Amino acid sequence: MCLKPEPIGPVPERTAQVAKAAFPKGNTALRVRDDLGGLFEDSAFAELFPSRGQPGLAPWRLALVTVLQFAEGLSDRQAAEAVRGRIDWKYALGLELEDAGFDFSVLSEFRSRLVTGAAESLLLDALLGRLRARGLVRPRGRQRTDSTHVLASVRALNRLESLGETLRAALNAAATAAPDWVTSIAAPEWYERYAKRFEQYRLPRGEMARRDFAAVIGADGHRLLDALWADTAPAGLNRVPTMEILRRAWVHHFYRDCDGRVALRDRTELPPVTHRFDGPYDTEARFGNKRSLTWSGYKAHLTETCDEDQPHVIVHVATTPANVADVAMTTAIQDATVVTGLAPAVHLVDGGYIDAGLVLAGRKAGIELVGPLRPNVSWQARTDGAYDVSAFNVDWEAHTVTCPQGHRNADWNPSRDLWGTEVVHVSFPGPTCRACAERARCTRSKTAPREVTLRAGGRHEIIKDHRQREQTGEWQALYGKRAGIEGCLAQTIRLAGLRRARYIGLAKTHLQHVATAAAINVVRLDAWFRDVPFARTRISRFATLRPA
Repeated sequence: MCLKPEPIGPVPERTAQVAKAAFPKGNTALRVRDDLGGLFEDSAFAELFPSRGQPGLAPWRLALVTVLQFAEGLSDRQAAEAVRGRIDWKYALGLELEDAGFDFSVLSEFRSRLVTGAAESLLLDALLGRLRARGLVRPRGRQRTDSTHVLASVRALNRLESLGETLRAALNAAATAAPDWVTSIAAPEWYERYAKRFEQYRLPRGEMARRDFAAVIGADGHRLLDALWADTAPAGLNRVPTMEILRRAWVHHFYRDCDGRVALRDRTELPPVTHRFDGPYDTEARFGNKRSLTWSGYKAHLTETCDEDQPHVIVHVATTPANVADVAMTTAIQDATVVTGLAPAVHLVDGGYIDAGLVLAGRKAGIELVGPLRPNVSWQARTDGAYDVSAFNVDWEAHTVTCPQGHRNADWNPSRDLWGTEVVHVSFPGPTCRACAERARCTRSKTAPREVTLRAGGRHEIIKDHRQREQTGEWQALYGKRAGIEGCLAQTIRLAGLRRARYIGLAKTHLQHVATAAAINVVRLDAWFRDVPFARTRISRFATLRPA
């Protein structure tokens, strides 16, 4: 199948007549075609198709079908039926009324091309390019970012079920590739043990019984692995992805003692969650926790514009494993908006996306990062009249720190904290501190002098200044605009089921999130063209009675 780019032609006359008669007031699909054209162009997808071969379906149509599909929460079969039978979709796609559409599998093949070509972002970038040309989105405005959890499209398994299912998946893969070889090495009891899904078994009760059963599974897995790397194994079988998954899982969970017996590792000996996976079917999903919520899967980070005189559209989507902290994504999100030419002047985030170093980096890039820094949790900061670190004057060039009583530090020790950030540890003279009349407001130690840790590289001043600004009404009014991103997340969850992965793997899940963002933008633009006002934050009847 090759691509022969062609310009998007007009809507066929009969299709336009019937669609306008059926929808005299219009609908989303009709307004998308009338106000935004076809959204996409074939040339944007040229690199994903060969230049020779039989011409295939126009990719701009497949991209538009994908966006409409996510806007209405349809499956591939339902979307293909909509192309075949719905007049409004035929109008948006520029098809004749007699057009029979295509098989639903074409949508899966199109998504595979996007993933294989690492072009998932095309669905959103092409739409944003058209909106930017129309003046509906512009750089150097205000944007806001937040994340939500995404459940992987696999069944949650406990540790024993995961190990058994991993071995079962490896045996199935080997039986598909080399059935005669599997018959020659399989023990008779394997057919009873690994014939059906492990969650259907009644597992042994009791900790010791389960550890013994896990050791049996571990020994079976090592027997299969030894056979895979033996000279008699079929060539290339040990390079099948499922076999590599088995090998990695067995390294994570089992060890062999001095006598060659296989034993289950203690949980304290397991690798960190950044390397460990919980099942054989989605090895990129990771365990995550956020406050009281725990899940296995991914995170979706959405960034939208929030200027009052323009439609609020999603300009960037990032998908990460669940264990990646929000703060690790701030710079990546800002860099991505710079590349697309839509970098903000003000970036509104919650406390999970901000620290002093990121505020400093944002200023260098011309982006004001607005969000609450983590509070100072020292007892001095929580006690009225006590001297926290902000009460000390610092002269970085002279390497001197002066306390509120006018005393200077005795030493200056640069170092790095556990996260590699440059810090300076200072302490004050012991005799001076012990004789100070304000000692009780500075330290609770009876004999030791006061010690202070400063953030180097300009971070100390940023923290001090930022915390002072957070108390002003102007800053709080600006930061109040961040709350709207919660509505964006809620819309993606209700409309397109953002919190559940449709597909397996990080790349395909990211494609789902990009398509969801493009679909949300289409819905919002439709509302903007119809002059529908922005939704207001819902407040309960009781909350409205709060005194001013």
